[in-house]
Amino acid sequence: MNALELKRPLAFFDLETTGVDIVKDRIIEIAIIKVLPNGQREQFVRRVNPQIPIPPESSAIHGIYDTDVATAPTFKEIAKDVDDFLDNCDLAGYQSNKFDIPMLVEEMLRVGIEFSIKKRKCVDVQQIFFKKEQRTLSAALKFYCDKTLDNAHQAENDVNATIDVFFAQLDRYEDLEPNIEYLHEFSGTSQIVDFAQRIIVKDGVYYFNFGKHKGKPVIDVLNNEPQYYDWMMQADFSRNTKQVLSEIYNDFKLSKFKK
Repeated sequence: MNALELKRPLAFFDLETTGVDIVKDRIIEIAIIKVLPNGQREQFVRRVNPQIPIPPESSAIHGIYDTDVATAPTFKEIAKDVDDFLDNCDLAGYQSNKFDIPMLVEEMLRVGIEFSIKKRKCVDVQQIFFKKEQRTLSAALKFYCDKTLDNAHQAENDVNATIDVFFAQLDRYEDLEPNIEYLHEFSGTSQIVDFAQRIIVKDGVYYFNFGKHKGKPVIDVLNNEPQYYDWMMQADFSRNTKQVLSEIYNDFKLSKFKK
C-alpha cells in the first residue's frame, strides 16, 4: 500500500452547477472533504442559491431544483467561508482540473476574491483513472472498491466516491508515488496556466493555445499585435483567462520599462 504523503491538507471537492459553461453557469452545491496530514478529515457542504434558474436538464442529472435552493445563501455570502476552509490546501477532485477548479475560481473572482492556485498542487483523480483504466466515476468506484455509487451527481456522494477511488488507486498502483508533487504532474496540470487552457506554459514560456495565434509565444503576439490583448479582455473569455493574460501583459510591460 502506498501511504499518502501530505505536507499540507488535501481538499477533495465536487460542485453541482446550473450547467457546464464556466463563464455563464453558477454553483448550486459545493462539498469539500479535507484530508489532513495526520489522516483526519474535515467536511464543508453547502447548497447555494445561483440567482439564475436551474435548467430542467441539469436538475434531471443532479436532482436539485430551484425550490431546493430558493432560501440557500448566495455564493457571495459563503465565498469567504469556502476560501478560509481551503486556505493552505492543495486541491483534488474528479475531473476537477477541467471543470470544478475553473468553476470555483470563476465564482471566486466574480465576487471579488482572488483565489490563487499558483502555490497549490492540483490532483485530478479522473486523469489517474483515465491513464490507468479509461472509465467513469461509477465504474471507477466499482472497479477499484467493488462499491455501487448510489445517488450519483449529488455532490457529497460524488466527492466521497472520489476519495475512495483515489486511495484505492494508491493501493493498486505501486508506481504511483504517494506525494502531491508527483500526482500533480501525473494529473497533467503542469502546463496549465488558465483553466480554460487558452494559455499554456512550456519550459517557462507562455504560449497561446487557441485561434490564429495557437502555438505562438504570448509575449511575441502582445509585442507585435498589442490590440490582441484589448480584444481578449473585451471578449467572452473567462475571468481566470483574463486575469492570467493581464498578469503576463503587466510583467511584459514592466520588463520593457526596466530596459
